[in-house]
Amino acid sequence: MKIVDIKTFLMHAGAPSLKSWASDGSFGTQHFSKNLTGSRNWLFVKVVTDEGITGIGECSGWPRVIRTAIEDLKPLLLGEDPTHIERLWQKMQIAIMGHGMTGVVGAGAMTGIDMALWDIKGKALNTPVWNLLGGKLRDKIRIYGHANTPETALSLKQRGITALKCGGVSDPVRKVAALREAVGAEMDIAIDLHGPPWLTPADATQVCRALEPYRMMWVEDPIAPDNLDGYARIRDHSSVTLAAGERMATIFGERELIERDLIDVVQPDTGRAGGITQMKKIAAMAEAHHIMLAPHSGSLGPVAEYAALHLLASCPNGLVLERIEDDWDGRAKTVIPHPVSRDGYIDVPDRPGLGVEIDEDFIAQWPSEMNVSIPVTEAAGSYAEGSFREHVYVQTRWKRGVYFPEN
Repeated sequence: MKIVDIKTFLMHAGAPSLKSWASDGSFGTQHFSKNLTGSRNWLFVKVVTDEGITGIGECSGWPRVIRTAIEDLKPLLLGEDPTHIERLWQKMQIAIMGHGMTGVVGAGAMTGIDMALWDIKGKALNTPVWNLLGGKLRDKIRIYGHANTPETALSLKQRGITALKCGGVSDPVRKVAALREAVGAEMDIAIDLHGPPWLTPADATQVCRALEPYRMMWVEDPIAPDNLDGYARIRDHSSVTLAAGERMATIFGERELIERDLIDVVQPDTGRAGGITQMKKIAAMAEAHHIMLAPHSGSLGPVAEYAALHLLASCPNGLVLERIEDDWDGRAKTVIPHPVSRDGYIDVPDRPGLGVEIDEDFIAQWPSEMNVSIPVTEAAGSYAEGSFREHVYVQTRWKRGVYFPEN
């Protein structure tokens, strides 16, 4: 079996409801044609073989740019045997290393291709990808939803979802307190502080300490991902569970977070971490340090979600899967079949390969219009008052007596 073609499918995906999304700002402030909001794009890749077997993958990181990266890698893969996944991953890595560190573009391109290769191998052997990864540890995967208000949190709870994540840093401690009061002690709560530009290590440490009484599932990305010494500072002065890793790629990008025991939960992005090949290795590295795996998938499409389900089914330290339950309604039409959650879980797919196909005709109806944005609005209050238009990467908090409330 040989690879004869690699195709890409780029679409503009609508934004989820602000009530459900985990940020205080707005994924969906920009408005485009067909009543679309937001700048989220999904990029799918199809690897075609001479035996008629095709594999589907998904790429994230910067989808419009990654599409070009895949075209650059394509000539290196034509004529290759798609079942030799590790060798092809290494070949792609070596081919792009002259352009500098892999980054989200290179890793995102390799991710989609690698995912599609696993899909092909599973189909060729008539077995699910989780079986190629060592078999199933669990038949269903626990999910967590997103909620920024007590009303949304209670809606998730009523649907049987047992964990939620809120976001933003305009008033994180009071927000968590309100959510905890609404849902009670039996529901897990996480918060995403979104990394830069909101907090310095000193400010993030104070936030983490103030959140300790609420027994957080985790505090995510409290500071910029490149400030590893800052993570060590937070670690030394707070007892909260820390999570990070979505903006890093491959075992080389995640290595120090894991080896220095800076986090309790590692969150590689299923669309840009380097593929199933790399995520399985990241999970194993984390397991050796008693660190749990919770793949990031907040902005991703449904193909990456399938890959995460197979991975979490096979990893001993698989913890939970991120899911936007009230996403753009086009999500369910993008793939066949669309996974459905029941009582806070998604069943692990049992069809050969990933068990999913994309609807190419539906994707073609939603051409990409924009793929970058400022992540929040001025009204969100994430930046210090009066400084929104500076758009700085690092900022300390003002009005500290108000920002850091007494417990």
